[in-house]
Amino acid sequence: MAGRYPYASGVRRVPDAVRRKARALGPAGERWVDQLAVTVAGLEARWGLTVGEAIAGGSAAFVAEAVTDDGAPVVLKVAMPDGLEGNGSFDRELETLRLGDGCGYVAVLRSDVTERAMLLERLGRPLSALGYPIERQIDVLAETLDRAWRPAPQSLELRTGAEQAAFLLQFVRSRWERLEGPCPEPVVVRAEAFARSRLDAFDPTTPVLVHGDAHVDNVLEDGRGGFKLIDPEGMRSERAHDLAMQLRDWTGELLAVNDPAGTGLEWCRRLGERTGVDPVPIWEWAFLERVSTGLFLLELGDPGGAGFLQVAEQWVDAHP
Repeated sequence: MAGRYPYASGVRRVPDAVRRKARALGPAGERWVDQLAVTVAGLEARWGLTVGEAIAGGSAAFVAEAVTDDGAPVVLKVAMPDGLEGNGSFDRELETLRLGDGCGYVAVLRSDVTERAMLLERLGRPLSALGYPIERQIDVLAETLDRAWRPAPQSLELRTGAEQAAFLLQFVRSRWERLEGPCPEPVVVRAEAFARSRLDAFDPTTPVLVHGDAHVDNVLEDGRGGFKLIDPEGMRSERAHDLAMQLRDWTGELLAVNDPAGTGLEWCRRLGERTGVDPVPIWEWAFLERVSTGLFLLELGDPGGAGFLQVAEQWVDAHP
């Protein structure tokens, strides 16, 4: 097995995006990075694995392909410490995946809460890498989410859509001011209005277990056909919230068209039509999450956040 994924002196490269987020956590994040090679080596020994290079794309965990001693392809995920705004909770992610039980979600094969580690079934390519037109991506996303939604046990301590809306209501204004106004103030005012709208509309009797970050990089091919979700944040919220998360993205595509607002509205309506969900809350969540994500990225020093806000400025007067 040692020749399958060779390393020099056991040193494992931590992707830049992961290292950047870990640094933002302060000393706890730095320690996590420094100890990562030892952590992974210990999991290899206990779980009978040979771990390969990190998989690019994520930013809140070390994720790598691995092979078990009996030759089964798997994925190892070691999450960084909780505490950074914008990062999901490890405990909520693990519980969401366990509730998913491999239906709509990636299957958990083993876990270690102390080491914040999970061994997962290995899936195929992400939806974003398949070359599908956006309309087809929307259809796959809607079908996959519809299969994954399920009642969330009341005994399970999950963040609610109301709590998320209340958090974002405070977040967008405070970060906009801290960053000295990186977008026009009407963008923030509209985001605040949509946060209040989703907070007021929350009905505690109707939410489902939602993924919470269902974009096309988190939807992977299932070797048995169809697709499965990875990296859930796990929330008790309305279906519209889950559908909105991809509309928060596609920033490059939206900046490349003549009418970003009209195109975004068209995609929003398609998501609603494919799932029977009202497009109005989808749009409100998408705008709110887009603005908060753009501000969060800028705060981390990621210039890509500016594009999120540029699209939001184009969307500011649009509504289904």
